[in-house]
Amino acid sequence: MKNILVTGGLGFIGSETVIALLEKGYQPIIVDDLYNAKLAVLDRIETITHVRPKFYEVDVTDQAKTEKIFQENQIDAVIHFAGYKAVGESVYKPIEYYRNNLDSALVIVDLMRKYGVKNLIFSSSATVYGVPERVPLVETDPVSEATNPYGETKVMIERILKDVYKADPTLNIALLRYFNPIGAHPSGLLGEDPNGIPNNLLPYVSQVAIGKLKCLKVFGNDYPTPDGTGVRDFIHVVDLAEGHVATLKKLEQNPGLVIYNLGTGKGTTVLELVHAFEEANHVKIPYVIAPRREGDVAVNYANCDKAYRELGWKARFTIADACRDAYHFQKMNPNGIQ
Repeated sequence: MKNILVTGGLGFIGSETVIALLEKGYQPIIVDDLYNAKLAVLDRIETITHVRPKFYEVDVTDQAKTEKIFQENQIDAVIHFAGYKAVGESVYKPIEYYRNNLDSALVIVDLMRKYGVKNLIFSSSATVYGVPERVPLVETDPVSEATNPYGETKVMIERILKDVYKADPTLNIALLRYFNPIGAHPSGLLGEDPNGIPNNLLPYVSQVAIGKLKCLKVFGNDYPTPDGTGVRDFIHVVDLAEGHVATLKKLEQNPGLVIYNLGTGKGTTVLELVHAFEEANHVKIPYVIAPRREGDVAVNYANCDKAYRELGWKARFTIADACRDAYHFQKMNPNGIQ
């Protein structure tokens, strides 16, 4: 397995995964429509790895344009990141989220079928577990109704992929359920670079730290948690990227359909993360408590024993590491990647 098509490969997780693939001798082929990413990321991947991967500026919901990529390349596996991903936005734009996320997945699996590509890693999410009945979550816990349209697209795509596998058991499909990716590449050249005001916690905290934003809004402090703020499983994005490489190696063993949680196995409250950021970077983060955000759950973290057992993978980096790397990226790129 050598040539890996990476959809959404210039995004936050996609670009880190491309670097991890290059470091392990794979040849990633990136496709990204630049909706939520920048072309300059390609230059930075080249600076870090000294390799410039093949790149196509294509929206993978466009079947005809995406098919040309399959025609022009011998693809051994697909890692499918491409999709809209903001939980809050999805509540207000459900049609856009369902159309984009479902269509892109359907185009990819249809073209895989047509061109005989047997290996797929799908970028899923812990949101598929809905409101957890218990934590830590394990892969056999029920996938229930998600709490927001973004999460529901992940539930639906997982179901689609399970049906696709039933129809063709020669496929190898990995559903990777991420928890909360944070941090940045240690070089400071790549990190989470959202358009406009960040939806995710750590980029927001980082922008407060450099004075770009005035103060952090903490959504809810009345959850049944140690300090009243939501508990999440924050995982360094470099660890997450390495999880994809470990999964590719697993697919080479023809395992069929497999599911893995990728997280740290530890819960951290929002305020614990804020305080860790302050301590790691010697800065003060002013914050205010705001009402709970629609679609959020109180506690969500993973049991990742299966990934360690079957992939030999576990998270190596700490919350402090992620906070330092995120702040380093923000200081180096105060106005984002240019």
